[in-house]
Amino acid sequence: MLSNHSNLVRNYNKVLKNPQLQTANYLVKQLPTATAFLSSKLEVVYASDHWIDYFNFDDRNVFGKKIFELFKDATQSWQKTLKDCLKGKESSTGIEHFVDLDQKDRWFEWTNIPWHDENENVIGVILQTEDVTRRVENETKLDRQQVLYNEKAKVAKIGSWYFDLAEQKLSWCEMTKKIHQVPDDYVPNIDTAIDFYKQGHSRNTIALALNKAISQGIPWNEKLQIVTTKGEERWVMAAGKPIYKNNQIVTIFGTLQDINDQVSAEIKTKESERLLRTLIDHLPLNVFIKDVNSKKILVNKAESDFLGFDHPRDLLGKDDFDLLPRKTAELSFEEDQKVMNSLKPILGKENTCEKHDGSITTFLTSKIPLIAIDGTAKGLVGISLDISNIKQKEEELRDLINVTSLQNKKLVNFAHIVSHNLRSHSANFSMLLDFLVNEKNVEEKENIVKMLIEASDNLLETLDNLNEVVAINTNTNLDKKPIVLNEMIHKVTQNLQAFLKTHNATILNNIDDNIVLPVIPAYLESILMNFITNAVKYKDPSREPIICLNALRTNGQTEVEITDNGLGIDMNKYGDKLFGMYKTFHNNKDARGIGLYITKNQIEAMNGKVMVCSEVGKGSTFKMYFNENN
Repeated sequence: MLSNHSNLVRNYNKVLKNPQLQTANYLVKQLPTATAFLSSKLEVVYASDHWIDYFNFDDRNVFGKKIFELFKDATQSWQKTLKDCLKGKESSTGIEHFVDLDQKDRWFEWTNIPWHDENENVIGVILQTEDVTRRVENETKLDRQQVLYNEKAKVAKIGSWYFDLAEQKLSWCEMTKKIHQVPDDYVPNIDTAIDFYKQGHSRNTIALALNKAISQGIPWNEKLQIVTTKGEERWVMAAGKPIYKNNQIVTIFGTLQDINDQVSAEIKTKESERLLRTLIDHLPLNVFIKDVNSKKILVNKAESDFLGFDHPRDLLGKDDFDLLPRKTAELSFEEDQKVMNSLKPILGKENTCEKHDGSITTFLTSKIPLIAIDGTAKGLVGISLDISNIKQKEEELRDLINVTSLQNKKLVNFAHIVSHNLRSHSANFSMLLDFLVNEKNVEEKENIVKMLIEASDNLLETLDNLNEVVAINTNTNLDKKPIVLNEMIHKVTQNLQAFLKTHNATILNNIDDNIVLPVIPAYLESILMNFITNAVKYKDPSREPIICLNALRTNGQTEVEITDNGLGIDMNKYGDKLFGMYKTFHNNKDARGIGLYITKNQIEAMNGKVMVCSEVGKGSTFKMYFNENN
């Protein structure tokens, strides 16, 4: 390179001293490289057109100017090199930066050569330059990428390695060594590298993966464990890929990422999820989470059991329309949308849920919106408590309170009756005894004695009635039995056959033979006998008595109707007194006012109830309701 430049200089000197060859000045101008000739004062004497164009010096007076006037930002290194050239010293190359007329950064590589005359005296410097902007930019970009890669590798804890098959040489990068906790001068080999993997699954997996990569060209990417030189167990993501040359595997290149923190966090997260799952699955509550479309994305065991599914995962992606009758699902969906649109929770609302099998469950339900960072709802959390048993207990308690209240009323009424009737009998006895003591007439005394006997009989009858009422209300432990209603009706009508025949009474029985009542047999017999005999006793004188019997099953209970065409009762006048003790509503000498009272007590003692519809002159209908399950 230097000899070529020396020859060029000698030829150029000849040109300058030979006037006949003045035209050869164009030789310098036409040089293919960007070249400039500098005087001993480092002034530009001659320059190739390529050099002038390269630096955009066309519009400036270049010749005669010092080089450092043209390159004001020249480095100290370049300035020293040029001055050394004037002293005859050879120089190496260097790179300088400049900004062109378009304000773009450019770089050129320079070569400085001493310029000699024919006597080998240094008369200046020959300066050659080459545009290396693209090369510098690429190197800079590569350096940046390398720095970025190194930083990413540090942040992501990713190291690299390669295994040269021909030389059987394994190389690790700095990060790979750091992951293994080995010193920077550590030299690995393929055997020791495999030994770093934890014995068992991890070591077997990496050994098999490397073998398949070498023999079959199969890449791998496995989550495994290594044991560092310090004895620490670490999770890593180990990946490897064969590199081919001329269809031959020459190298195995791979990466190693330290994912120990990530895996540890995942393990802790899974443990937390497992703990949370265990908690919600064993809560005595139905727990679920829905997305914005009201589809379930989390369900606990209680919810899946309630809806009849074997596992909570079977419910994922389903909404209430997939699980419940449409009407129930619509109500639930409207409630969900209200919570998510308003962002206001519903807490402890009592809802009823009907399933496809028709069963109804009562819940206390809370729905809480899941609010995202942007302030909108991304779903909701639902918690439901089955209070069906509580509601049933409430009903039972309410019934018990009602029964207790009724019993209290009965007790007060009974006490009043006992007090009134016994006081009346006592006053009557006292008066008669007083008459008997003061009476002198024997015949009159006999009359008074007869009256005392009659009063005694009446007192005994009253006591019997009161005892019967007491017996009905205290014998709560009497066993109920399933009785075929028609069989009991047949028994009663047989016992009343003579009575019915005497009064030309007709029984119209429209009851099916399959009607069965859970009752106390003696009470049912007494009830039927009382209603039938009353229908005959209080018949209308203008027509023969007709008694119609009907029965109907509805809503788990049996309704028994006994209808007559008798005198009827003025319900507006006597409706609230109809079942009272010693209440009579007709001028019938046989009326005692105790039958309906006892009948009502017998029906209620069997957890039934009785109602009456009546119209004067047309007759009465007594309706009895018996619960089939109790």
